[in-house]
Amino acid sequence: MEWMAVVLFLVICFVLLFGYPVALTLAGTSLIFAGIGVWSGSFDPSYLNALPSRFYGILTNQTLMAVPLFIFMGIVLEKSKVAEALLVSMAQLFGRFKSGMAVSVVLVGMLLAASTGIVGATVVTMGLLSLPAMLKRGYSPSFASGAICATGTLGQIIPPSIALVLLGDVLSSAYQKAQLSMGIFSPDSVSVGDLFVGAIVPGMLLVGMYLIYVLAMSFLSKTAMPTAEDMNSETTLAIKKLLTSLLPPLILIFIVLGSILGGFATPTEAAGVGAMGALVLALAQQKMSVSRLREVMLETTKITSMVFLILIGASIFSLVFRGFGGEELVHGFLSDLPGGIFAAMVLVMLVVFILGFILDFIEITFVVVPIIAPVLLTMGVDPIWLGIMLAVNLQTSFLTPPFGFALFYLRGVAPANVATGDIYRGVIPFIFIQIMLLIALAIWPTLVTALPDWLYG
Repeated sequence: MEWMAVVLFLVICFVLLFGYPVALTLAGTSLIFAGIGVWSGSFDPSYLNALPSRFYGILTNQTLMAVPLFIFMGIVLEKSKVAEALLVSMAQLFGRFKSGMAVSVVLVGMLLAASTGIVGATVVTMGLLSLPAMLKRGYSPSFASGAICATGTLGQIIPPSIALVLLGDVLSSAYQKAQLSMGIFSPDSVSVGDLFVGAIVPGMLLVGMYLIYVLAMSFLSKTAMPTAEDMNSETTLAIKKLLTSLLPPLILIFIVLGSILGGFATPTEAAGVGAMGALVLALAQQKMSVSRLREVMLETTKITSMVFLILIGASIFSLVFRGFGGEELVHGFLSDLPGGIFAAMVLVMLVVFILGFILDFIEITFVVVPIIAPVLLTMGVDPIWLGIMLAVNLQTSFLTPPFGFALFYLRGVAPANVATGDIYRGVIPFIFIQIMLLIALAIWPTLVTALPDWLYG
């Protein structure tokens, strides 16, 4: 039975390489294996009796209700040209300095990550707006591409992140399962708010490391960027434009995150406030019409439907995988590794990193994390630290050639004179920066856990 679970996982990964829809691949392949198992007597069909209750639980999950609201908020801000106004005003302020445009890209990417939380939208938006401008001002194609891809993936770790919302829901179930397996009956769980708080310090550290690298390149490299950038703008005027474009999204971010961190609202309630706030902001700036609102709602519905359909497919997979004894196999394998928790974490991080080449973070969150998380939590791993490590790891795999999703997003909107090789070369330094952050979080877990402990005890 157990080898069938391994074959099932490998077959699903193989089928996904052909480009078939993820949700249908998960559900269809799992049901085919279940049928083979019933026919051969190696699978108990009663496992599938839990599917109706699981489907109902997914569609009524209070935490997952934050997903469409945060997606709506991000798309509204994207369509209302917030990124364009921020980038132009910051470039005018910092443009007279060497590396000024690159610094602006990193800062705007950070703000977009905190306001949209959608990696693909951020990379595409930054690629359309800033890449042609950076090339025109003399930045090398590789450096400009790397900076845009790296800052675009900040939406993976900086809250309010869709990835953290999904990870929080999965880790909460895994934590309760791990507690029950150890005979502990406790109402404690892992919330999305815990992950949001735990991600703040690592997210800011990563932005700081990006800025240090950009500034270092301005002194060390003569070819990566121009010697100076004259934007022909008065400083006072540039500051006024920056404040005008910066304050509204900052206020919105403060309301959303502040209400969560202060304990005034759940992530789902804060997401509702953020969605309404983004809509009011777009209307106030006269950037929203009936046709544009319809476009936003359609795109939100498509992305949300994709997420929930994948989750339903992953639920079918997890039941069939458990029916073949896959969970016991994984638990035994990780528990018996020489080196204990350290070896298990290294192996899990390596597997997640490799799977990030071929699977999106949604599939990994719904398919892989429910398998490995209960085992690691039973071994004593802190759930908040595990969630942030997984998020940073997945963010790194977004950048890694040749299959990094951020690279594909930028390739789709980059000018023809930017070669794919330039994009690949440009992200390599940023990959090393993210690996350095992962190592730092592994050595000093308090970088993740100190703030949640201080706020919530």
